[in-house]
Amino acid sequence: MSKADAIVLKPVGPEHYALLREWLVRPHVQEWWGDPDEELGFIKDMVEGRDTTRPFILEFEGRDIGYMQYWFVADNRTPALVAEHPWLTELPADAVGVDITIGEEQLVSKGIGSAAVNAMVTLLRSLGHETIIIDPDPANKRAVRAYEKAGFKPIPHLEGRTHDVLLMQHHESNEIHS
Repeated sequence: MSKADAIVLKPVGPEHYALLREWLVRPHVQEWWGDPDEELGFIKDMVEGRDTTRPFILEFEGRDIGYMQYWFVADNRTPALVAEHPWLTELPADAVGVDITIGEEQLVSKGIGSAAVNAMVTLLRSLGHETIIIDPDPANKRAVRAYEKAGFKPIPHLEGRTHDVLLMQHHESNEIHS
């Protein structure tokens, strides 16, 4: 069985909040994510329908090991977010973004992140999404390598213009917009 075959994406429910908070306070997650209480508040907004982002627990080999979400570019084009991230207006309105963290530190750098991102891309493609992006901190070299392994490449016309993120798009054939 491949790593991708061992991955299940389960919708987050209130029963996952304690586990998510446990992951969000861990140093290897804290390094790249925001304040644990604020992040958990965002996830609760998603679960309770106040945010259109879709949150998932990442299960690997029958064990909950991380968190993934996908978000809609069009729903994140509020004046405040565009002021902070002007590149949002340079992506197709129907684009979706993906975020991931492996909560179990001993499973980081084992190929699970790339496999999980591939599983999410497969799900998103099955739902009809064509433009799939991911926006790691460029200093997070481990994440950037994992996303490249999963088929993401930097978007050439945005390189160097997105400040604290490296904007990457999933690449099947020649789909990167310039």
